Amino acid sequence: MRQDWTRLTFVHWAVDPDLVAHLVPRGTRPDTLDGATYVGLIPFEMRRAGLGRGPAVPFLGDFPETNVRLYTVDDDGRHGVVFRSLETSRLLIAVGARLAFATPYTWARMRIRQDGDRIEYETSRRWPGPHGAGGRVVATLGPAIERPSPVEEFVTARFGLHTRHLGRTWWIPNHHVPWSLRTATLEDLQDDLVAAAGVPGLARRTPDSVVHADRVDTVFGLPRPIRSR
Repeated sequence: MRQDWTRLTFVHWAVDPDLVAHLVPRGTRPDTLDGATYVGLIPFEMRRAGLGRGPAVPFLGDFPETNVRLYTVDDDGRHGVVFRSLETSRLLIAVGARLAFATPYTWARMRIRQDGDRIEYETSRRWPGPHGAGGRVVATLGPAIERPSPVEEFVTARFGLHTRHLGRTWWIPNHHVPWSLRTATLEDLQDDLVAAAGVPGLARRTPDSVVHADRVDTVFGLPRPIRSR
């Protein structure tokens, strides 16, 4: 599967790994940096999604998305992300992803507005519940980051995901070039998606990291079952 991710804003909070350990798939554990793991809220725009080397899927391949994610590592040392929720404005994407891959997509009203270096994301969940979960993220974008900090690299340089499906935990590789990141200043954050994803109260705290990326092209590989020890 090929996807272009554009206009991404990464909002992250550092947390104790024990706080989210029960939310990751069997056979994985929270990945850590200096003793902390991270919870991410990432609104962005999906573009030109398609299968294999075929053309992008018309209409359904372009949509805004917001995901809440955690960071994991398995016993074979493969690092990844775990999606706790993924908002999309396309109902067929939400239903199809849930049926085919048990990916926790939800159907939502979503909007992205950008005026120069000011970007605003809004989302409100339609299905499944909690109905109306969502919020607003507004950021002012700054200059390019020439050398990402360890935290910025930890939360963005992820080349796979872990997921639970058909009674097994899988690792799905994801290939893309290194991110070209920009600084970002958070102007407004109103969110209850993080709480709905199992981490209540966190979004009321000032984030520990906020960065932006204009675009990256990605390719997902075939799922690989992981060994639970």
